[in-house]
Amino acid sequence: MSNAKERKHAKKMRNQPTNVTLSSGFVADSGVKHHNGGGKPFQCQKESHPGTSRQRQTRTTHRPPAESDAKEQPSSRVTFRKKGGWKAGPEGTSQEIPKYITASTFAQARAAEISAMLKAVTQKSSNSLVFQTLPRHMRRRAMSHNVKRLPRRLREIAQKEAEKAVHQKKEHSKNKCHKARRCHINRILEFNRRQKKNKWLETHIWHAKRFHMVKRWGYCLGERPTVKSHRACYRAMTSRCLLQDLSYYCCLELKGKEEEILKALSSMCSIDTGLTFAAVHYLSGKCQGSVMLYRANKYPLEMLGPVTFMWKAQGTPGDTAESRQLWIWLHPALKQDILEEVKAVCQCMEPTKATVWIPDPLLTPSQEKSQIDLPEEKIGKKRKRKDDGENAQPVKKVIGDGTRDPLQPYSWLSPSTGIMIRDLTMEMNRFRLIGPLSHSILTEALKAASVHTEGEDMEKTPHRWWIESCKNPDSVSLHRRQAAIFDLLGGITSPAEIPAGTILGLTVGDPRINLPQKRSKVLPNPEKCQDNEKVRQLLLEGVPVECSHSFLWNQDISKSVTENKISDQDLNRKRSELLVPGSQLFLGPHESKVPILLIQQPGKVTGDDQRGWGSGWDVLLPKGWGMAFWIPFIYRGARVGGLKETSVHSQYKRSPNVPDDFPDCPAGVLFAEEQAKHLLEKYKRRPPAKRPNYVKLGTLAPFYCPWEQLTRDWESRVQAQEEPPAASSPSGGESGPSRDGVPCVPGPGRTAQLSENQGTPLRASSEPEGVMETDCPAGVEPEGAGRQRATSSRLCVLSSSALLISTFEELPGMLLGEQEGLGSSPDIPPRKGPDQLPCRSSGDLDPGDWGPPA
Repeated sequence: MSNAKERKHAKKMRNQPTNVTLSSGFVADSGVKHHNGGGKPFQCQKESHPGTSRQRQTRTTHRPPAESDAKEQPSSRVTFRKKGGWKAGPEGTSQEIPKYITASTFAQARAAEISAMLKAVTQKSSNSLVFQTLPRHMRRRAMSHNVKRLPRRLREIAQKEAEKAVHQKKEHSKNKCHKARRCHINRILEFNRRQKKNKWLETHIWHAKRFHMVKRWGYCLGERPTVKSHRACYRAMTSRCLLQDLSYYCCLELKGKEEEILKALSSMCSIDTGLTFAAVHYLSGKCQGSVMLYRANKYPLEMLGPVTFMWKAQGTPGDTAESRQLWIWLHPALKQDILEEVKAVCQCMEPTKATVWIPDPLLTPSQEKSQIDLPEEKIGKKRKRKDDGENAQPVKKVIGDGTRDPLQPYSWLSPSTGIMIRDLTMEMNRFRLIGPLSHSILTEALKAASVHTEGEDMEKTPHRWWIESCKNPDSVSLHRRQAAIFDLLGGITSPAEIPAGTILGLTVGDPRINLPQKRSKVLPNPEKCQDNEKVRQLLLEGVPVECSHSFLWNQDISKSVTENKISDQDLNRKRSELLVPGSQLFLGPHESKVPILLIQQPGKVTGDDQRGWGSGWDVLLPKGWGMAFWIPFIYRGARVGGLKETSVHSQYKRSPNVPDDFPDCPAGVLFAEEQAKHLLEKYKRRPPAKRPNYVKLGTLAPFYCPWEQLTRDWESRVQAQEEPPAASSPSGGESGPSRDGVPCVPGPGRTAQLSENQGTPLRASSEPEGVMETDCPAGVEPEGAGRQRATSSRLCVLSSSALLISTFEELPGMLLGEQEGLGSSPDIPPRKGPDQLPCRSSGDLDPGDWGPPA
């Protein structure tokens, strides 16, 4: 064997045993020498190999026999030699093999080898997992966490590796990544910091994952879903249920004598617009009303906006004959103007002491001890939270909603009238359910609270107000009547059958208790309407006055309900401790009791088709219970909409939307300016060649509706008809009173009606023919006065191109754009003269050309 082969063979056999140890009596008992097959003493076998004579001479060199070697060694050891080293094998052994081997001695001699082998098997020579050792063509997706994707022979090893990875502790380094550090920050405080400028609703996190968010009116609101859902939301409003969060609406509470409140608010409204705060139908508290508010004694000018209101039901427990409570709900865009005006008419300019204060956070005994021992602990090591058991006091980290300024007043008191005004914004949640399935979702998700007539320990239960209420027989009887009426709603097919504005008070249990395992769709249950007499009485007369009472009017009870709410973590822990998983959780007297108010919202009232379309219910909840009611409503089949769905709902219902459709109030003017700015920026972002040429199209106000100029033009026409022709003079200027900066809408008797087909003014039957023959009211006056009148109104009908030029020069840049805007289009010829301007004749222009925003 060559040297290379010998080295290779020695490397391969280096871990193999070089001798075999037999018992001491084996050789003595045998008494024979080992011989080969010919009976001669054993000698090395000679092999003939091709090669040189020197190599053959070297290979055939006589070697000493094995017998002499055996004599030199101890008698208990017999070794055999072969080419390449000492070996024990069939070629070197004698014909007689040992009859027996002592197992203990044999294993003891090889104990070191066995331990080395076991150590080599148990220890991994690489960091690869078992599924990473497979060839690429045998690897499958999800092998790392699904053992069944591996071959059967490797599953047991992979299972042990997975269990070892779970129980193995990893030492976290001090320098953690940003994502890991963020988990240990108090997220509530971080969220409060992020909503200092724009407040968040309680459902903000839910909306932020599924909606396009916008910043409006000081809030961060969901505008529209991220998925295509326009048709789906319309179907929900028509045949199912659409859910919206209106908690951004503001609530003002007026508390005091009824006569003083009505006297103060009477100057801000008029019976010409409908029923006011003093209507008997609303004073009882069984219905919600709506009214238009104006500045004090300024009707019909200087409108502030529409509001809804509700009185606390009369004869409720704890009320006196003189003290009344009134809630005024309004859009946040109208809040500042209406709040200042209400404070002025009620003479409540003196703010009371701030009710929101930030105390030091309460610490449990274990936390106080951990604070004392804090310097002794190792810095950077995560401290585990210790519980004190049932006696642990809750740690208050956030006071209120975390967004209110503690130095800003939220209540005002009048020393003269005794009226107190409180700002309850963000102190309640308001959800709106629209559609015929609103009844079914409400009755399925909410259950009336159970009455605890047994003696309960007042100190142990956190719901003392409910225990005290159950001790009063009148309160228990009222609660059962409210629950019976609420059950009747489950069988009614549409909310439009209930009288408009009906208010129903109720106390319900925690809706998270009966939350289903998965989403489902509820349907009306006709079995709940078997009592036809009660259903007929409910549909005709509505809810009785006493059933409109709710503990939500009591601020102390609402605060207690918010503070004693069971957390989701504790609720899930109690669910996990149930004997039968998935069964109903029963908390008994420890279950939370939540007072709510249900308000019926009327649907479409105009037109002959789809009467009552878009009707539904509003649900008023205490603060902190938003998500606890939001998720159960969704799990019953409600679809969620945003601000866009609110606008679509108002459009299809043929009702004005706030503040878009109220251009004569300050909020509407501000909205129009913001919309015009947005549309102008969008217009300028387009290339000049792709912009619509509003000059050629004859649109003078493409970005906003000039309602003020339109009403002035109508008023001037009416005044021109009423004045005799001789009274007109060039120096007269405008015949009407100047109303600069104040939107004015003339009365219906004085406003000229416009034909929808032709866009021309229709003369009243009492007007003589021939008065409105011209297109401009200045037609009855001299030419100079007519031009002066036309130029004073920037959007009146123009009869000459020269007047069109002068009018264009006076229009602000927002209407026509700057030079790089409208004038930079290649389709617009240069302004060299009046004849080159595209202009239609006066007979072709009408107020309809002004048009709505593009």
